[in-house]
Amino acid sequence: MLHQVIHIHPSAPAQPALGAPCNGCGVCCLAEPCPLGQVISRKRRGACDALRWDEVQAVYRCGAITDAAGVLGPRWRWAGPVLQTLAGRWIAAGVGCDASLTSERG
Repeated sequence: MLHQVIHIHPSAPAQPALGAPCNGCGVCCLAEPCPLGQVISRKRRGACDALRWDEVQAVYRCGAITDAAGVLGPRWRWAGPVLQTLAGRWIAAGVGCDASLTSERG
């Protein structure tokens, strides 16, 4: 069994059951970026660079949706509204948890 240590914000909610609605636990995006996150992060392993912590709601959110211009940076900031519009569909937001990972809090 492969083990990976990810650092989860202590206030993040516990990982939901597979198929349950996303609750912003961040486990999936902290473990590895999704295909969109791979493009944004330019990597296939480790935490997604687009992942954002929402201090007010105490959840993780995809920056491609919540901070598209910030994720893209100054050169591509103009494409932020387009990314924000498409990102929800690309990451399957609202479909349910698809992280077949087992997480433990230490």
